[in-house]
Amino acid sequence: MTESYLKIIQSFVASLKGLRLYPAQHPAVQRQLGALLEGLEGLFSARSVLRIGNVDGSLFFEDHLFVDPSAVTEEMSHLLSERKIERIEFSRGVDLEELRQFTQIFVQQRADSDVAAPVLNHIRVIRTETTTVAEKESPREVYGRALQVMDNIFQDVRLGAIPSTVEIIGVVESMAKLTIEDPSALFALSMLKDYDNYTFTHSVNVGVLALAVGRACRVSEEELRLLGMGGLLHDLGKLKIDIGIITKPGKLTDLEFGKIMEHPAEGAAIVQAMAQVPAEVIDIVLGHHLHYDRQGYPSAARDRKMSRLVDMTAIADTYDALTTLRSYQRPLTQREAVKRLRELKSTIFHPEYTEMFTTSLGRFPVGTLVRLDDNTIGLVMKVGEKDPNAVNLKLLIDAQGVKYTDNRLLNLAGAESRRVVGEVEPFIVGIDVSEHL
Repeated sequence: MTESYLKIIQSFVASLKGLRLYPAQHPAVQRQLGALLEGLEGLFSARSVLRIGNVDGSLFFEDHLFVDPSAVTEEMSHLLSERKIERIEFSRGVDLEELRQFTQIFVQQRADSDVAAPVLNHIRVIRTETTTVAEKESPREVYGRALQVMDNIFQDVRLGAIPSTVEIIGVVESMAKLTIEDPSALFALSMLKDYDNYTFTHSVNVGVLALAVGRACRVSEEELRLLGMGGLLHDLGKLKIDIGIITKPGKLTDLEFGKIMEHPAEGAAIVQAMAQVPAEVIDIVLGHHLHYDRQGYPSAARDRKMSRLVDMTAIADTYDALTTLRSYQRPLTQREAVKRLRELKSTIFHPEYTEMFTTSLGRFPVGTLVRLDDNTIGLVMKVGEKDPNAVNLKLLIDAQGVKYTDNRLLNLAGAESRRVVGEVEPFIVGIDVSEHL
């Protein structure tokens, strides 16, 4: 058995060496990848998962520890260490194309990259586990990184280049983990708007909100990542539409709206050309305007079987659009947007997903300015996960109408003597909600 393990390690290292010298299609690379696949398949008859990695400075393969290292095992150990990877798991069913993708990314990753494991993990039958836990990013840092990643992708599309997926996979991994740990954290930041750069910030906010919808609908962590990526990329096709149409302040003509209707197909063509983009994400980009009753656009995709994540992203897309100031519409408050979503369920939006998402937001969603029964005004900063009506407030204005100058927080779940009596329009009381999120 030890000899079989060693042959697999040799094939893996030889594949990586070959990729440093030749393209993936080169016969020498294909030969080594074929040997690697053959070796793995020979062991899958007894196991569904095969693990190789480092422990206490030594390489292991399943239950065998290479205590007397050879040149090839030392090299394999070094390759894992410099990428901060503790172990790789190969699952039964891995094929030659997946091995090629995995080894290509493995070679391309910088040794100090903090996104190596998330990117490598995008290939679902091969997983990696890092040896060190990176310093935890704050919600603002993750949100800011998402903005930067999308800025890079937008620039690539405008220049006619095919965008890289390396950065987006890494940031989506962080966004998904943060959404699982604290659903309100990133959601609050989706209330930040850049009115002069709508398509850009809207893309990031839809990525955030799609994760919130998926969290409310209890999808798997893998599906959360797909939702995050789909949300970020859903409007790429708008970069192919005349900017004058995109930013037109008045009502669009039929011809102009016809151009707008082309953006899902344009976007799908872009993401199909990108590496490592799953079919579910392409579905999201193509189908986010199809509607639940499939009477939306593009009409050519109405009969196509779509991932359920399409309907979840459509909810996120509209929620952000409804709550954003546009030249032709005032933004709805969060509660008004919830009401509008519910009015459109069963036709435009999936009824079950809409109900699960809007229920998770509570009576007063994050970002809502509310008045308490003592006339104090506060901003909803967090909604209870088990009880969406138990909210954390940041108090902004006292009972006499004077703005607080210090940071005052109130947890209504533990303050039975005070309760919310209504919603407040931020403009009327001179509050810019984004400054407090």
